[in-house]
Amino acid sequence: MWLMSLLAALFITGCEKNDASTSDAASITNGLDKKHNGHPNGGRTTVNLGLAGNYVILSQSGISTTGTTSVLGNIGVSPIAATAITGFGLILDPSNTFSKSSLVTGNVYAADYAVPTPATLTTAISNMQTAFTDAAGRTLPDFTELGAGNIGGMTLRPGLYKWSSAVSIPTDVTLMGGANDVWIFQIAQTLSISPGKQVILSGGARAKNIFWQVAGQTTLGTTSKFNGNILDQTAIVIQTGATLTGRALAQTAVT
Repeated sequence: MWLMSLLAALFITGCEKNDASTSDAASITNGLDKKHNGHPNGGRTTVNLGLAGNYVILSQSGISTTGTTSVLGNIGVSPIAATAITGFGLILDPSNTFSKSSLVTGNVYAADYAVPTPATLTTAISNMQTAFTDAAGRTLPDFTELGAGNIGGMTLRPGLYKWSSAVSIPTDVTLMGGANDVWIFQIAQTLSISPGKQVILSGGARAKNIFWQVAGQTTLGTTSKFNGNILDQTAIVIQTGATLTGRALAQTAVT
C-alpha cells in the first residue's frame, strides 16, 4: 500500500516561519494543575527538524496522489528514486536537481537527481529520524494515557503527552497556548482524526511548535483539518479533502 492511492483532494501547507503573538497557556479541560514536572505552562523545548524542516512532505518509501492536491512547500523522497512520486506529473528542471509540479508550490526532490540533491536528502532523512528519536525520548511526561487515547472534545495546554495506546480524535480538539509554547505527543500506536474533525489552535498557538511522534500509521480522515508536524515511523495516510498545516515526515510513505 505504500505507493498507492490518496493524497486525494489534499491541501497541505508548511508551518509559518515567524509570528509575533502573546497568550497565557490555558489548562486542560479536566482542570489539572498548570505546573507539572517542573515545566510551568508546559515549558518544553522544540524538536529540531534540521534539514527535514525544509520539506512539507518527506518520505523514505514514496509519495502518491490520486486527486486534486495542493501542496505549499517542498516535497522529497530518499533513498528511493523519483519514480516513487506518483500522480504529480513531474517536470524535471534543466539542472536535473529538482522537478516541478502543477500541484506543488515549491520544488520536488528525489534521491536519483543530480548533485547536491542526493546528499541534501540523505541529511534531511537522517535529521527526520533524529527528530523522531528526540521526540520519542523526551522524559517526565506531563500527562500519560490521557482519555485512554481519546482526546476528542478536549482543550490541551502545552506540554509533553504520552500514550502506550492508539490516539483518536473523534471530535474537535483544541490546543491552547502562546506563540512560543510547545506540544509534544508521544504515541506508541496509531493516530487518527475522524472525517470532518479539526485540531484547532487557540490563543496564538502555532503549528510549527506542535509535534506528533507516532509509531504506527497516522490517518487524517476525509475533510479533516490537522495542525502540526507529524513524525511517523510508518505511513501517513491523508484522505480525500483533508487539510494539513504543518509537515508530513514519514519513515515509510505518504499517501
